[in-house]
Amino acid sequence: MKNKLIYVVDDEQNIRDLIRSYLQKEGYDVEVFGDGSEAYGALSGLKPDMLIIDVMMPGMDGYTLCREIRKSSDVPIIMVSAKDEEIDKVLGLELGSDDYISKPFSPRELTARVKTIFRRIKDEPPKADIQRNEIKCHDILVLLDERRVLKDESDIELTAKEYDFILFLIENKNRVFTREQLITNIWGYDYVGDTRAIDDLVKRVRKKLSEAGSVLEIVTVWGYGYKIIE
Repeated sequence: MKNKLIYVVDDEQNIRDLIRSYLQKEGYDVEVFGDGSEAYGALSGLKPDMLIIDVMMPGMDGYTLCREIRKSSDVPIIMVSAKDEEIDKVLGLELGSDDYISKPFSPRELTARVKTIFRRIKDEPPKADIQRNEIKCHDILVLLDERRVLKDESDIELTAKEYDFILFLIENKNRVFTREQLITNIWGYDYVGDTRAIDDLVKRVRKKLSEAGSVLEIVTVWGYGYKIIE
């Protein structure tokens, strides 16, 4: 079986070498890059199975690289950063990363998180078995293959997690979910942090739906969570 290929993107050579060493010991193939632009250019060639990206880099930083990748790919991404503020973690997750780990970190912890993400992907049912090409709810149309949300044939620009959030509620309309359940189902791993991230997500999605003139409503179930009714 072909080894998983992981891109490690960090401007510090000692960090790149340390991560590469541990991942190679676990049987992964590893390519390292010193900046975001170099890694982004390499994506047009050999496709990685995962990227580990440092946030603070000169030129194209990790947030920008993650945002650009998410425009066309759902490849797993782990963000690595010296920033340990909750807002930085939420931003990384909102841009579409699958996990966020703060420096200094244990290489063993990082490799454990890599294994967890790959295990989760392996356990997920094939998308073709659970999705149609499109889903309609009120005046909103979700194009699944293209990860687009439309109102009257006009795109509503959403981040990766905003899209995942509205799709999840539409697929499970008329069911109410707690903030903890939404965190688990949208990020797909045991998120450690404030569940207010969901409240912020709801505010942004509501604003974008309103600006688009949509009648679709994300309903607050006070003291419990959120749902979409149809």
